[in-house]
Amino acid sequence: MVLGAGLSMTMVLSACAGGGESAAGDTEGDGVVEVWAHSGQAAEAEALEALVEQYNGSQEDVSVELTLIPEADYTSTVQATAAEDLPDVMEMDAPTMASFVYDRKLVPLDGVVAQETLDNRIEGVRESGTYQDQTYAVGMFDVGLGLWGNQQLLDAAGVDAPATADEAWTAEEFEQNLQKLAEASPSGNAIDLGEANGFAAEWGTFTTSPILWSNGGTLIRDGAAEGVLNSAENVEAMEEWASWKEHTDPNTSGTAFPDGDVALTWTGNWMYPTFSEALGEDLVLMPLPDLGNGTKAGHGSWQWGVTPAAGGDQAAAGAFLDFLHSDESIARMVEANAAVPGTTSALEGSELYGAGGPLELFADNLASACGSENVTQECIAVARPITPGYPTVTSSYGGALAAIWGGADPQEELDRAARAIDADFEDNNGYQDE
Repeated sequence: MVLGAGLSMTMVLSACAGGGESAAGDTEGDGVVEVWAHSGQAAEAEALEALVEQYNGSQEDVSVELTLIPEADYTSTVQATAAEDLPDVMEMDAPTMASFVYDRKLVPLDGVVAQETLDNRIEGVRESGTYQDQTYAVGMFDVGLGLWGNQQLLDAAGVDAPATADEAWTAEEFEQNLQKLAEASPSGNAIDLGEANGFAAEWGTFTTSPILWSNGGTLIRDGAAEGVLNSAENVEAMEEWASWKEHTDPNTSGTAFPDGDVALTWTGNWMYPTFSEALGEDLVLMPLPDLGNGTKAGHGSWQWGVTPAAGGDQAAAGAFLDFLHSDESIARMVEANAAVPGTTSALEGSELYGAGGPLELFADNLASACGSENVTQECIAVARPITPGYPTVTSSYGGALAAIWGGADPQEELDRAARAIDADFEDNNGYQDE
């Protein structure tokens, strides 16, 4: 177990099991740390359960009690639970963090987790865990989004794969290559864009936002969507995206790319184990296309926070999070889910994401992370808007995506989404603290 500098296990345990105040300045706790987490990939859940068991077996004063909630129900469960009824520690998908802060369901982590834990975060995790200049979440891992290719089909089509961000295909090159690869692919389609996951769901926002950013647009700015979401840049980007449908496989089986039916797929790092097993040395990772403002990629994954319900167990909750963010714990988790290690020290030692690793591109992208309101040419990994109003942003934009993919006019749909977002912000006083 690795604890941060200045925070010994003895201090933590005496703070929550002994008398007086904890290191976080709270009253005495009961020595039990209740934890909620999402139940997603089986291997990921098993790794977390093993880590909890390891932590509980390492000492006798604190007991971590883990509850796994199905991923499809997780966020709505937290939203429907009163702050005082939440567990001490909870997991959350990165874009939901700000809304939980607004609902007073998270506490700042400065003074709760060790400074070493905060200092060791990679830039992407730091960006997505910060709201109004305070840290509310820390993440064991982050995610990357990229374009995966089948080298055999690329060769058959005479298409060269870009290896770095600087070499990313332009929009014109991407369109030309889709045509060539469709002719070379057994299915007659070139790419899987994840249509089967539902563009109206979070998948749509996560995978298409980079197209907006790469074309010089974004989702919202300064709490407003009018003139931003429905900008000329975004309309143009959506017209470009919709034009790819001609060469897109709906992939209802979920296996079009690993089975070799299509040459390309637009998805994240979590698919690496499946893809590498199916394609071996023919698997190629490439940057997403550059529509003019540089190649861009989404990021932001599951993170950990402490709730006000922790009370006197805040110090114990922080110590558990320090344990989860040790290099040893992160190594165990990313071995299960193939995610990007969330700390600089773990990332440097990663065979997948470290220098020369097959997924180094994802680490390079996250090293230049930025927020969605100031997307520069140099920035590659961009966080979805960090705002309490994000649920409305993604649901409204997702509805527009589904309609546009179905043939609706991009300008009309983005106009409609912008009005819905602005109405929500107005109804909630711009999500300003009272």
